[in-house]
Amino acid sequence: MSRVASIVCAVSLVLYGASCFILPASTPRGAPQQGAGAVAQPSASSVAPESAGSWSPIAIGAALGLLAAVATARPALAADLENGEAVFQGNCTACHAGGNNSIVAEKKLKKDALVTYGKYDVGAIITQVTNGNGSMPAFGDKLGPDDIEDVANYVYNKADKW
Repeated sequence: MSRVASIVCAVSLVLYGASCFILPASTPRGAPQQGAGAVAQPSASSVAPESAGSWSPIAIGAALGLLAAVATARPALAADLENGEAVFQGNCTACHAGGNNSIVAEKKLKKDALVTYGKYDVGAIITQVTNGNGSMPAFGDKLGPDDIEDVANYVYNKADKW
């Protein structure tokens, strides 16, 4: 339901924004202003007729393109947990399967162990993965910054479930 509400809201905003750029500005057609500072108005016969219903095809295309982009876009997340899981499976499970540690048994990836060693923080996990420490090798040269952030968020979110 929230996705439908988001789409309806986005469509409303796009249409309102498009109307600001697409619809021509209407000028009131009243009598010319009188007064000392008034500028003489040209006669009606010398002004080109203005079409009140003219629409710009470029603006319509831009509005529809924006609508399609908003309606089909995936929400941007700070961390991609699916990618983090894939990176973890490819690089970390050899030593950390199931949140355990096959090298140093007490240094697991479970919440209580991470809290004990001061690593229950995404920033601390990023530092650990990037630089390594003790028996753990550094992955800063092997993985990109986005992959390291994703795997750190994955470990942090998975720590209380292991």
